[in-house]
Amino acid sequence: MSRPRPVYLVDLAGYKPAAAHESTRARAIRHFAVAGNFSEESMAFQTRMMERSGLGEATHFPASLLRLPVDMCLRTAREESEAVVFGVVDELLAKTGVRPEDIGVVIVNSSLFSPTPSFTSLVVNRYRLRHDVVSHNLSGMGCSAGIIAIDLAKHLLQVHADTYALVVSTENITLNAYLGNYRPMLVTNTLFRMGGAAVLLSNRRAERRRAKYQLMHTVRTHRGGACDRSYGCVTQEEDGAGNVGVSLSKELMSVAGEALRTNITTLGPLVLPLSEQLRFLATVVLRRVFGRAAAKPYLPDFTLALDHFCIHAGGRGVLDELERSLKLSAWHMEPSRMTLYRFGNTSSSSLWYELAYCEAKGRIRRGDRVWQIAFGSGFKGNSAVWKALRTLDGGAAAGGPWAQDLDSLPVHVPKVVPIDDDQHDAASHARPE
Repeated sequence: MSRPRPVYLVDLAGYKPAAAHESTRARAIRHFAVAGNFSEESMAFQTRMMERSGLGEATHFPASLLRLPVDMCLRTAREESEAVVFGVVDELLAKTGVRPEDIGVVIVNSSLFSPTPSFTSLVVNRYRLRHDVVSHNLSGMGCSAGIIAIDLAKHLLQVHADTYALVVSTENITLNAYLGNYRPMLVTNTLFRMGGAAVLLSNRRAERRRAKYQLMHTVRTHRGGACDRSYGCVTQEEDGAGNVGVSLSKELMSVAGEALRTNITTLGPLVLPLSEQLRFLATVVLRRVFGRAAAKPYLPDFTLALDHFCIHAGGRGVLDELERSLKLSAWHMEPSRMTLYRFGNTSSSSLWYELAYCEAKGRIRRGDRVWQIAFGSGFKGNSAVWKALRTLDGGAAAGGPWAQDLDSLPVHVPKVVPIDDDQHDAASHARPE
């Protein structure tokens, strides 16, 4: 009776915007030049960043940002968020056949846009959820908030028996485009795109028969108390001209590396074989007893314990660093790189696009373990480990947001892809592997 209730992932859905929302990189750059008050130096910087971003030629913007002039207001922000949230929840309920009145927990996370009434109230009202539904709205928690929402749902499902938990992860782009010239804020224009995902969890034992995964572990680490540079490396603020944007510090990569090391120190003993744990422990003891130079830090081989890696598609630099640090192969990195290429940085929902990619490609086999890891402002590093309960055949019918792209992916994306102002399609820049 004291054992924790198992938590199952019944199914998931990722948002695929309509073709009218797609934009090539050249079109995006031209649109920025007309829509904003950018200097020539700022436009040149954004062009360089876009060429090195790892994004493809069909990422998505909300309609509000594709207009001239751009329509950045509360009304259009609500329109964007409602399209994404309702889109993924409608799809998820249709796929699972779960009735809205059977949902006992609702959690929505959106970091930069937190309207009143809240997103959870929006969902409760739209789907006429029952009056005693437990609802939580998470804001301001960055790109790793999706794992925080899963961890919160896990704990709530230990308290509320025989129910479902609906978790929705999204971000709003309409109010968070940056139109000024402060360089640390310009990077977000080249990376962040429209998207969202919904996940249905349950603690009903009967759901094990059809559920896709069982949640094995969640590990949350917070570096905000360690030093001010960790706390301040990602901040929303105003520039000197009063333009609001998200500022990314040059120290972001080193801060993310510290968050990763802290997180895997906790996660390692939960998932790694004993041999890897002993090697890791030996280097820690040597360094603490004989000094920092006595032994090189040992990074465990997580591929011995985990089969699939869903790393937050925050940008090419983040993915390159984690591929090197964790000694992962191109195959392991493919879901993250293709998510960045096809959908851009969709914040907390990127992990679910990556898992959906693994499913669509038929990679998931019964017993496989999936590691999701994300980083976010604060600075936080959060992980979730799932165990596949059945083999997923994949294919276009089960491809979700990837259904139309399965035959053309993966592609090779060079480190620098010059922007073709003649609007050639992605095939001119990327070749099938």
